[in-house]
Amino acid sequence: MTDDIAHTELIAVLAAVTREQPRVMTVRQGQEQALPSGPFATEHRSLQSGLRAWVQAETAHPLGYLEQLYTFADRDRHPEGERIISISYLGLVREDETATDQASWRSWYDYLPWEDHRQGEPAIMEHLNIALLVWAHQAGTVDLTAQRMRRIAFAFGFDGERWNEDLALQRYELLYEAGLVAEAGMKEDENGRHMFADHRRILATAIARLRAKIKYRPVVFELMPESFTLLQLQRTVEALAGLRLHKQNFRRLIEQQDLVEETGESDSETGGRPAKLFRFRYSIVEERALSERHLAGAKLPISRD
Repeated sequence: MTDDIAHTELIAVLAAVTREQPRVMTVRQGQEQALPSGPFATEHRSLQSGLRAWVQAETAHPLGYLEQLYTFADRDRHPEGERIISISYLGLVREDETATDQASWRSWYDYLPWEDHRQGEPAIMEHLNIALLVWAHQAGTVDLTAQRMRRIAFAFGFDGERWNEDLALQRYELLYEAGLVAEAGMKEDENGRHMFADHRRILATAIARLRAKIKYRPVVFELMPESFTLLQLQRTVEALAGLRLHKQNFRRLIEQQDLVEETGESDSETGGRPAKLFRFRYSIVEERALSERHLAGAKLPISRD
């Protein structure tokens, strides 16, 4: 039956960090913001090459680092009811490399405001805590209520549990289950900006992947200019993690990892004493090109204050 035919599309979560804000590229999909997406063209030798070609054609933005995220194939994902299989990718870019009418950039915390804890617990957390507790007590039985309460505490760091930045997707899925975020033509919610279909879920998947990834691979350098101060590097990691990091611990661990080297120049625009400029060590770049396994121990520290 033709109704059972599923179409395949490629979706790109293109992330950048600009002025200490993690940003995601979006395009217009009707009246809503969406992640860049397009059909898979069979003339390309691989999914990645097809996505690279499509994104560059549609957004005038060449892709650098790219990795596959997840395949989304659930029914009822699309507001028009069409069955679509979406193969999602995460790409790391620099926002200032492009200026186009087709695409725009927004902070990803506009869509998932509860994920930004750099200035402490965001105000929306109190509202979500109350709403989630109401949902938990609507479970119908004491056991189910207790189960929901445990899930809420674990995902959101309530009731003495520690906030875990890596659980971005679990938090989003819990909010969706509780009816607190909308997808696929559902009624607009008040908990962050809406996105087309389930693209906000795909964004949450990318955030969770990247937050975990920067702990064991130095992919953050894909987002950095050729030279940078250590504070700029720290602020970029903080923007992605949604947390403030301990300055001295961060610098000590960066030095231990031997990931950067001094350029011999300094930045006089820091507002105080000129700060030394660093660059990513070229040997690391070469090793990365040879094999991911060479970087198994090269990571950026996520060490809280």
